[in-house]
Amino acid sequence: MSAKRIAFLGPPGTFSEEAALHYDSSAQLLPFASVAAVAAAVDSGMAEEGVVAIENSIEGSVTDTLDILIHESRLSIRRELVLPVGHCLLVRPGMQTADVKVILSHPQALGQCRRFVERCFPKAEIVAALSTAAAVEDMVGRENAAAIATRRAAELYSAEILAHDIQDRSDNLTRFVVLAESDHPPTGNDKTSLAFSFADDRPGLLVSVLQEFSSRDINLTKVESRPTKERLGEYIFLLDLAGHRSEGPVAEALEGIKAQSSLFRIFGSYPRYTSSA
Repeated sequence: MSAKRIAFLGPPGTFSEEAALHYDSSAQLLPFASVAAVAAAVDSGMAEEGVVAIENSIEGSVTDTLDILIHESRLSIRRELVLPVGHCLLVRPGMQTADVKVILSHPQALGQCRRFVERCFPKAEIVAALSTAAAVEDMVGRENAAAIATRRAAELYSAEILAHDIQDRSDNLTRFVVLAESDHPPTGNDKTSLAFSFADDRPGLLVSVLQEFSSRDINLTKVESRPTKERLGEYIFLLDLAGHRSEGPVAEALEGIKAQSSLFRIFGSYPRYTSSA
């Protein structure tokens, strides 16, 4: 039997690879250059599943992943993973602190290390990369450049660690999701994620949706909004809630929301992450 194929945001050495290894160390891991490419790999059958970041405890939601789920892909969330994230400042061998004029990394990593960069390298040019590992690859070909990335990336690309644990908070956590063609059967300890929006704008619309949950004693674990990308001032609402979409009270609430919405999309129901999982 061949190993499961799991796509991740590459190249090797990213936190997404670390999450994929944590999820299934026996799988065949396939690196892709963007979140959109990871989703496309699963959509097209090149991989059975894809691992992408969706939320960070410092920087909040990963908009690339949310936009793919809302606008581009019909994939479902099958699992969630939560990993501690420790960032390092990597340089080419022999470089010193005074040599660093450019710092490269993924925008999420740059945001998570903003305080360190502003204090220690206030004059450095900040350059966004497709991933933390891609930043290390780019760094190798540039003079006076450093990259914010993982310890594993330092090993893979023969870089030196100039500084470690440079994230703004020591308890920095990132939530990853496993994307697949279908979500997960009920386990008794589940979470459901969805998106919805309204065709018109009138008082009480959002309250009526929230009452679908409160009247059934369903706990909401996350509420946020994203622009529809069609007109200024129009938003798509995103919810995470306790329970599985197939369970009676949750299913009833979702039907009530669907009846009021112009856009309604269930991203999936999946086992709720626990630290002992």
